[in-house]
This record gives sequence, structure tokens and C-alpha cells, in this order.
Amino acid sequence: MPGLVTTRLLNRSARVLFLTTFVIWAAMLATAVLPAFAQSNGSANPPQNQPSTSPSTPPAQNSPAQNSKANSAPQSKVNVDLNDQGVYVFKKDVDEVLLHATVIDDHQHIVTNLERSAFTVLEDGKPQSIISFRHEDIPVAMGIVIDNSGSMREKRAKVNQAALNLVRSSNPRDEVFVVNFNDEYYLDQDFTNDLLKLKEALEKIDARGGTALYDAVVASADHLKHNARLDKKVLFVVTDGEDNASSESLEEAVRRLQDENGPQVYAIGILGEEEHPRRAKRALEIIAQRTGGMAFFPRTLDEVDQITSTIAHDIRNQYTIGYKPSNPRATGGFRMVKVEAKAKGHGKMIVRTKSGYYAAAQTASAAPQ
Repeated sequence: MPGLVTTRLLNRSARVLFLTTFVIWAAMLATAVLPAFAQSNGSANPPQNQPSTSPSTPPAQNSPAQNSKANSAPQSKVNVDLNDQGVYVFKKDVDEVLLHATVIDDHQHIVTNLERSAFTVLEDGKPQSIISFRHEDIPVAMGIVIDNSGSMREKRAKVNQAALNLVRSSNPRDEVFVVNFNDEYYLDQDFTNDLLKLKEALEKIDARGGTALYDAVVASADHLKHNARLDKKVLFVVTDGEDNASSESLEEAVRRLQDENGPQVYAIGILGEEEHPRRAKRALEIIAQRTGGMAFFPRTLDEVDQITSTIAHDIRNQYTIGYKPSNPRATGGFRMVKVEAKAKGHGKMIVRTKSGYYAAAQTASAAPQ
């Protein structure tokens, strides 16, 4: 039965060849795979001087916030980072109060080169310890709040263009919403940085009725408080008259704006034909001053566009100062805040920031006199 014998010999040879091939293949596989497996489980040392490929690695060209973070003092307890959605957020101690401050010299120029040591923070007249300090262009959550009453009909085109130019001049990562108001207020565009959407919202003109300025400002501040993803908050307000339709009073509106981490208010009052211009002007000045913003009163509509450039420059050149109050916030109440700046080579400087805040534990019924 030679055929059968021959067949068995061939099968045996094939088996030997197959086993030999399998052993060689297994050895090659082990050589290629096992070191990588061991490294992933921490059993092998990683290669030296190998660049990281982690998703958290910053791009080659960092944002201003990332560059500032890299150069900041190690003892700083506040960081500004991008979260998973690409949004700038503050990371701070829960007991830390953040102030956004603009420094002006005696020539009314913004001072942008001060160090941390130049600043002194006073709360209720007592010096506070600064625990974090930054000077950088941080994106803001901004509400554009525009008077849509009957007297604004002929003014809206230039006001709308100026508002859009404010957005163009601001940080491209700002998130902006639009509220149009007369005797009621309307959220015509929620947070976005899409200029086309903002333009469409601003063009929803139905100029009629009265002026519920305080109601619109309070509602916009609440929208920032509950829905903004960015920590720094601003309201840009334009009106041509005195409030005559709000359920909120000026005092109540200021109180709401002075909640902890409330917005800065930048206001433009086009009051040339206003029946009570001094009273309307005073209201806007109080709102802006108490929140650390600015109030402007142009003589003509053509000045409004330049004013928005000034506002954008102001917002983008502020210092962020953090301190932990010596009076525990759990005690609540209103705290008066003052920031001073002194440095060699500079004359008298004025620091503009909010005049105070209500600690989170307190719910007060009226603003301080």
C-alpha cells in the first residue's frame, strides 16, 4: 500500500512545515505586539523626549488666554481654559471674588502694563489679599439691549450698525444675544457669534410704545446669569429716553445688577430730544458706575459708532483680579469694593470696576445709598 504510506509521509511533512511556520509567525507577533501592550499598561518605560499626542496638547499657536496662563505666576489660583465645547471658563476657588477692572491715567488713556503688585483691593474699607491676577483678552458673554420704542424709529439703522461693529471689534469668541424692548422686551436672538443672525435680530424693528428699560436690563442680566457659558459678562444698552413703562424701579434694577458676578453695563443715551434728559442721564450713569461699566451721551447719531469702538477696546484691555474676602461670604450682605493702582512711572491712576456686590448668601431688597 505504497500510496497510503506516501500520503502519510506527505501529511506529516505538511504538519511539520505548518507547525514551524506557526511558531515563527507567533514569535514575530509577540515581538511586535507585546512591548506596545506592556507600555500601555505601564510596564515599560516610555521613549525619552517623545512629543505628547494627548488630546489636551495645545496647538502650536496658543490663544491669548493660553499664552497668559503659561506665563502666569505659579501661586495664581484662577485659570482660564477652554472646556470640551471650546468655551473659555474660569476655574477659581469657590470663595474667590473676581473683579474685571480698567485702569485710566490722568490723560484718560487705558493703562495696560501694570503688574500685580501695583494693585490694592479694599472691601468695606479693609485691604484684601489678592490671590490671582491676569491681564488678557478674555471672551465675554454679552447682551445687546436696544430701545425699540416709537421715538427710536429713525435712529435704529445707525444704532444697529454700531452694535454690529461692536461685535466685530470684540473678541471673536464672544457669545452675544439680542434683546429689543419697548414697553415689553423680546429675546430676538439667543447666544451666538454669527453676525448674520445678530443682524437679522437687530433688524426686527417694531418701533412703538413706551420704554421699559429697567425691566429689559434686569431680564437680560438674569439671562446672562442662568444661561451664559462664559464667566465674564457685559450688557450693551442703547436708549433715547427715560424709563416710563417698567415694573422694576431704578433701585431694584441696580440691586439685581449687583448680584455676585453680575454684568458690567455699557450704556449709550441718545437724549437730545428727551423730555427729562437730566433724569434719564442720571439713571444710565448710576447703572454703569455701580457695575464698573461706562455711560456715553453722544450729541449726534454719527458718534455712536465710534463709541462702540471705545467700548470694545475697554472690554478687551481689562485686568482680572481675584481675592478671597476676609469677611466670609456666608455672612451675606452688601460689600463695597474699591481698587487702587500705584506704580512708578505713572501719575495718578483711576481704576474702574464694580462698586460692590451682594454676597451669594444674601437676598437684599434695596441697593445701598
